[in-house]
Amino acid sequence: MLGLKKTADNSDRGEQVSRRQQLVEVSVFLFLIVPSLVLSLFVVNQSGLSFVLVAISTILRDLALVSLILFFLWRNGEPIGKIGWTFRNGWKDVFLGILLFIPLFLGAGLLESAFRAAGLSAPSTPLPSFLSAKGYSGFILAFVLVVVVALAEETIFRGYLILRLRNVTRSIPAAIILSAVIFSLGHGYEGSAGIATVGLMGAALAVVYVWRRSLVAPIVIHFLVDFIGIVLLPWLGR
Repeated sequence: MLGLKKTADNSDRGEQVSRRQQLVEVSVFLFLIVPSLVLSLFVVNQSGLSFVLVAISTILRDLALVSLILFFLWRNGEPIGKIGWTFRNGWKDVFLGILLFIPLFLGAGLLESAFRAAGLSAPSTPLPSFLSAKGYSGFILAFVLVVVVALAEETIFRGYLILRLRNVTRSIPAAIILSAVIFSLGHGYEGSAGIATVGLMGAALAVVYVWRRSLVAPIVIHFLVDFIGIVLLPWLGR
């Protein structure tokens, strides 16, 4: 009995150390990304920025963050399936993502309109010019940007953060809410109505991810939303 108790105590101590390590790890990761996300709340002068510069820097930043996440997993001996990098449900999740995109996209538009009607702010200035691609090469770069952002941001905000925040808080709802709030911080240029809408969209994507235990459907939804806003509509409105 004494041996069993000692084994249980060691197991509890090991679990506690592991949880503490994950808290330190996710704190360092958030320290890397949150300050730059918060800066979007104060975007005023954009005259020195261009779409090409912003797109390339965003692609490189997102790839670097995903590389850091993969390093964390490798160091901890965790499989990439733990952050949703799995195709276990095959093309069903791809189809589900396309199917869910329609109500989520339409719902986001209605929500943002409702938030503005309730008094939340719209952007004080037109959307930044650096969000608009120009020329054929610009639209090719925009497509690459949309692909990378969909893959990387779902890995970061859904896969990794929900995994770590769930383990730290021991609550899936808390992990979903916190990851959605952090996700919304990078959209300050859209006004408070846009931030609230993006936060709810992030929570919806998180629920889909937790439900399917795969990032495939959230990636498809994220890609379609950004593709319409960053590639398709600007292309049609040239």
